[in-house]
Amino acid sequence: MSTVEEGTPPDLDTVSVPGAQLTGRQRLALVLLLTASFTLAVDFSILNVTLPTIGADVGFTLQNLQWIATAFALCAAGFTLLFGRVADLFGRRRLFLTGMALLGVASLVGGISTSPAMLLSARVAQGLATAAVTPAALSLLTTSFPEGRLREKALGLNGALMAAGFTTGAILGGVLTDLLSWRWAFFINVPVAVGVLVLAPMALSESRPAERPKLDVPGAVSVTLGLLAVVFGLTRAGETSWTDSAALGSLVAGVVLLAVFWVVEQKVAAPLVPVAILRRANVGWGNFAGLLAFVTETSLVFLLTLYLQKTLGFTPLAAGLSFAVLGAGTVIGGMIAPRVIGRAGAKSAIVIGFLLQAIATLSLVLLGQDPAWMTLLLVATFVGGVANLIAIVGFMVTATTGLPDAEQGLATGLATMSQQVGITMGIPIMSAIATARVNSLGGENPATVLSGITTAIWVNTGLCLIAAALVAVFLRRGRSTSAAATIH
Repeated sequence: MSTVEEGTPPDLDTVSVPGAQLTGRQRLALVLLLTASFTLAVDFSILNVTLPTIGADVGFTLQNLQWIATAFALCAAGFTLLFGRVADLFGRRRLFLTGMALLGVASLVGGISTSPAMLLSARVAQGLATAAVTPAALSLLTTSFPEGRLREKALGLNGALMAAGFTTGAILGGVLTDLLSWRWAFFINVPVAVGVLVLAPMALSESRPAERPKLDVPGAVSVTLGLLAVVFGLTRAGETSWTDSAALGSLVAGVVLLAVFWVVEQKVAAPLVPVAILRRANVGWGNFAGLLAFVTETSLVFLLTLYLQKTLGFTPLAAGLSFAVLGAGTVIGGMIAPRVIGRAGAKSAIVIGFLLQAIATLSLVLLGQDPAWMTLLLVATFVGGVANLIAIVGFMVTATTGLPDAEQGLATGLATMSQQVGITMGIPIMSAIATARVNSLGGENPATVLSGITTAIWVNTGLCLIAAALVAVFLRRGRSTSAAATIH
């Protein structure tokens, strides 16, 4: 599909030359896109430790408090694939700017909210903004940097900042609430959105098809409703149980709708997701790796939060600060991942990352009720953070390689969907495992909670090993692997 370019694209003719420097415009584009990605990642976790305070101020009942997080997660995961394709069809920069504007307005409304309905509306809008901006920013990143060393570095930085954003959000939410007010967890997004909106037109180029095809409405409706149902079912199961009728009904409905989507995509003239793309090994197995990378790491953070608060007795803020070491590990992992990919290839980077993550995670089964075990926790989470980001960057490179620019929005939409569904899946799955173990031991106390956490950590380790094995067997070495090695 041919494209029409608006504006002067960044000059990347020298990217294959070792030591080539980015132009001022390239640097500004990179900073803007990474800032947007980091801000959206922060939004996933910044309200977690402040929910009780928000509930008391705005008037949420205890049983409805989780909807502050759920409303955001539903929209962020449910609409991301649709918006990824919309970016391809109607313009990536246009969708990126629209999403950032929506984020700014929604954050302002959230910060001044005085009722549950007003706050939930703001969270829904923030989720929609995330679903629009994340794939648009990622596709702008991949189309601005051709396959090879510079793209891998850009994706490494993007992955590092997104992973660090989840950790930063947990810390920042507690700090802002203690020092100022929970409302600043919303307000902090407003100047970021304004700054990006002012500078982005000077740094980002637009691209759109020369001939705009019709949007696949049946496909868009079925996949969006299917993802919404699956995410709601997973969230509901985590809040209640896996036998809850609403959770099971939603999961079944989601699977049926996604099956309908698969059938529709094989019949329509201009499918939302061409089936041929899903059958590509790098796309399919790359996204599988990404899904498990986010399932394992985000759920591990949840398990260790339980350990710190319920077994060691840490405050929410102290527990959040304990993950600063994990944040540092993710940043370092994102920085060294391109070198690993350059030397070993993207496939090997994914396998190496999962194996190292499995080793680090497995060591955590030794945790006990003495605070002295914090040393092990800090070392293991640091190593696991480095390893997880190596796998994540490998997944991003793999899942966006070998596709034309016209399909990069779709590719990054799939990658973003894997990321956000993985974030949503991990916590309810590990929560159910830990809770089942606690209940089998007679109820909640520091010792039984620790046993439940340990059981879930064993499962988490197993998922890392399964991911490494399946990627090693089924993911073929693609063009990016050899190209990266040559460039390096």
